Amino acid sequence: MTLTAEDWQAIRLTLALAATTTALLLALATPLAWWLARTRSPWKGPVAALVALPLVLPPTVLGFYLLILLGPVGPVGKLTQALGLGILPFTFSGLVVASVLASLPFAVQPLQQAFTALGEAPLEAAATLRAGPWDCFIHVVLPLARSGFLTAAVLSFAHTIGEFGVVLMMGGNIPGRTKVVSVQIYDHVQAFAYEQAHALSAVMLGLSFAVLLVLYGRGKSTPGR
Repeated sequence: MTLTAEDWQAIRLTLALAATTTALLLALATPLAWWLARTRSPWKGPVAALVALPLVLPPTVLGFYLLILLGPVGPVGKLTQALGLGILPFTFSGLVVASVLASLPFAVQPLQQAFTALGEAPLEAAATLRAGPWDCFIHVVLPLARSGFLTAAVLSFAHTIGEFGVVLMMGGNIPGRTKVVSVQIYDHVQAFAYEQAHALSAVMLGLSFAVLLVLYGRGKSTPGR
C-alpha cells in the first residue's frame, strides 16, 4: 500500500511542526535551563516541577486547559483577539504552542544537566581572562554543553513527531492545517484502513528510529518519560 496524498501532506505538516517546535524550544529552554542549573532561589523547585509536569500529566489534560486558555472566552484568547491575531486553537500556530509546552521538559532537562555538569572551573577560568558573562556563555558554556543541546534537539523533535493527545485536542483534524501523522494514522485505523495505517506507521517508525540513532549513536543517555 502506497502513501496517499493526504498521508504525505500529514508528514510534511508533522516535520514542519517538529522543526518549528524544536527551534523555539532551544531558544526558550536555554535561559530557563541555565537559571535552573545556577540558581539557589526557593522558586527553583516549583519551577522545575512545573517544567516537568508534561512528563506525568495526561496529554489530553494539557490540551483541554490550553483550549480553555486560548479559546475565544479564555484570557489568552481574548488577548489575541484584541490584538487582531484571532484565536489559536485549530490552527498551526496553536499546534506549535501546544507542542512547545508538551515537549518543554525534553529540552530543559538535558540542557540543565549539561550546564550543571560544567561546574565552576571553566567559568572561573574565563573570568580570570576578563571574559564578560555573555562572552563566557557564548565561547565557553555553549561549546562545552553541545552534547546537551544535541540531546535536547533530538528529544524535542522526536517527541513532537510522536505527540497525539495534545495535538488532537488543540488542533483537531483539519487536513493541510492541523492533521499531523499521529492523527492521520488514527483516522486510518478508525476507518479500518489497516494497510494505509501500516504504511504510514512504518514510515514514521523508520524516521523516529533514524532521529534517535543520531542521539544513541553518540552514546548519550536520555531521560525517561
